[in-house]
Amino acid sequence: MKALVAIPVLLVVLVLDLITKAVAVATLAPAGGASPVFGNWFRFALVYNPGAAFGLHLGNYSRWIFMALTCGAIVILWRLYQQTAPDDLRKALAVSLVAAGALGNVIDRIRSDLGVVDFIDIGFGVHRWPTFNVADMAVSSGAFLLALVLWGEEKRETAAAAAAVAAEQSAARIVSAPAPEQADLTR
Repeated sequence: MKALVAIPVLLVVLVLDLITKAVAVATLAPAGGASPVFGNWFRFALVYNPGAAFGLHLGNYSRWIFMALTCGAIVILWRLYQQTAPDDLRKALAVSLVAAGALGNVIDRIRSDLGVVDFIDIGFGVHRWPTFNVADMAVSSGAFLLALVLWGEEKRETAAAAAAVAAEQSAARIVSAPAPEQADLTR
């Protein structure tokens, strides 16, 4: 059941990310210029990000470091997906969104030493959010959903453990309670 959600979501998001990046490169080149979509607050601007989210850059080896980190994250996501219950569609959706975004951005890092293609630019005047792409949106929304799902799992496990302890304590009280005196039938 979880594969019916995870696989299509992963493929659709990954293909959408790759297509939108290709369109951005083809139509927005050269990098640096902005094309307003909805006034100045939402526009398209081609940016190559050699670092990570929000421009985090680790020097000359950023590309390789972030590729390795992404590959490690994909392995962890695969294990998390395997441990997901077949009917836990929210967790499968969250994992597939994060994985699709991670794959989309690692493909960019493999294809070009310029970095990840970012093109969605929002903000007001000089106050702009860091430019991002479809993969970034998938990673962010998937990570948020995954955090909610895992938090819910933890709350349920804590409640179940508390109920088990309460039931155990109740059973212990019943076992240790003195038995009512039996009537003396010998009289």
